[in-house]
Amino acid sequence: MFDTVGLPGRPHRRSPCPGSPRRDQPIFYPVLNEEYAIAIARDWNVKHDGAGFVTRFQVESEFLRRYPVRQAGGQTILELWVPAEELEEFNRHIVGEIQVTHEFR
Repeated sequence: MFDTVGLPGRPHRRSPCPGSPRRDQPIFYPVLNEEYAIAIARDWNVKHDGAGFVTRFQVESEFLRRYPVRQAGGQTILELWVPAEELEEFNRHIVGEIQVTHEFR
């Protein structure tokens, strides 16, 4: 699972950085395809936030069953929609550390 953020964070964390979800978004959108995550970080976050980061993390599969996979565009543009009010619980089900895998400026 991948997330894109526009603000730098520590390279290893146990929950998404404070910018995820963005304050203006009521839903956290972790994506399931690294290429899609890279495109968002590089093409959107850099333009709007000055920097973009891709993070990789794992979440307990049993917990994830409550969030259907959504197709946001093409066949490989897949994401989950996690309501912002459920993000704290989502974070408790992260397995291991969150790692920053790509950085764009």
